[in-house]
Amino acid sequence: MKTAVIQINSKQDKQHNLQVIESYIREAAGKGAELIALPENCNFLGTSEDNIQLAEEIPGGETSTLFSNLAKELGVYIHSGSIAERFSEDKSYNTSFVVNPEGEIISTYRKIHLFDIGIEGQSTYNESESIEAGNKGALVDLPFGKAGMSICYDLRFPELYRDYALKGAKVLFVPAAFTRYTGMLHWEVLLRARAIENQCYVIAAGQFGTYLPGKECYGNSMIIDPWGTVVARASEGTGIALAELDMKLVESARSSIPCLQHRREDVYGG
Repeated sequence: MKTAVIQINSKQDKQHNLQVIESYIREAAGKGAELIALPENCNFLGTSEDNIQLAEEIPGGETSTLFSNLAKELGVYIHSGSIAERFSEDKSYNTSFVVNPEGEIISTYRKIHLFDIGIEGQSTYNESESIEAGNKGALVDLPFGKAGMSICYDLRFPELYRDYALKGAKVLFVPAAFTRYTGMLHWEVLLRARAIENQCYVIAAGQFGTYLPGKECYGNSMIIDPWGTVVARASEGTGIALAELDMKLVESARSSIPCLQHRREDVYGG
């Protein structure tokens, strides 16, 4: 399945962001992409207060309606990355969803692990102040099989991805708005580790560039095969990276090095 990751620099103009996203989705479909993946907070990236104010219903909101219409018109699957989903007056969910070529939302995932960090000399982030955490993972059935859903900071919790792999996932989605500082240190190595240890493709669409003063995203959107090879990578700036997902590579990795069959449940549980 030909797959595209879209790398964008979303800011505080939601309508402009949606116009950019639509343009890139159309471009990716024109290049033959059947599955198109967007980054975290694709439709708006700004202050916590603005994110809450602009949070949408899913389905029925402006962004999910646009993606449903585009998926149906273009005959593609669209992974939304994530958007703010309405929860309460002072919080939203950080939510991913997948739309099929009939325009139907076929899976929804709410970010479980919230980004509350403080690194000396870097910007502080307290996502839990304005985001309500999800409480369960989500798999989505795609033409090649199952895919596991996650968002950004979830990447640091390998047990989520192993659970997906044990439940049959062949692909892992990791949309993100990784900070430039932690991205330079950890982004690629963590993505490749998740691909290798679970013998899955990893589809990681990321935000790129500055969106608020002192806050900058790393970019480096990529698609990684089950052997840990980066098979597509976005350039600096915004744009699209494309790769063909070959499920034979998943089977090859798993038959050659059968990690998923060598679990010692007697030692470390089920």
